[in-house]
Amino acid sequence: MSKLHLVFGGRVSDPRTLDFVTPEALDVVGIFPDYKLAEEAWRAAAQKSVDDAEMRYVVVHLHRLLEPDA
Repeated sequence: MSKLHLVFGGRVSDPRTLDFVTPEALDVVGIFPDYKLAEEAWRAAAQKSVDDAEMRYVVVHLHRLLEPDA
C-alpha cells in the first residue's frame, strides 16, 4: 500500500489545539502519495494564511490509520 497523506486545514477555536470551529467547512488540500509532496502542499497552504493565527493546516498519515499494525 502507498503511504498516503491527507492535507487539510481550517479555523480553530484555539491556535494551540486542533479543535476546528466549522469542520464542515474544512479546506481539503488533497491526498498525496508520499510525505514529501504532502509537506510541500501543507507549506503552501499554511503560507497563504500565515497572518491568521486561527487558521491551521495539518498532515494526516492516512496509511497509519488504514494499516495501524504495519
